[in-house]
Amino acid sequence: MKKDVICGMKVREDTEFVSEFQGKEFYFCSSKCKEEFDKNPLKHSR
Repeated sequence: MKKDVICGMKVREDTEFVSEFQGKEFYFCSSKCKEEFDKNPLKHSR
């Protein structure tokens, strides 16, 4: 399981909502969380 960096929810690695930033993959529970991350990935990737 991975942690959604936007809402903190645990997410399975086979989710369809994945973004890559600086060579690292980030997993999300929904398109809404993924879109929030994609707006400003630097803010949420720390």
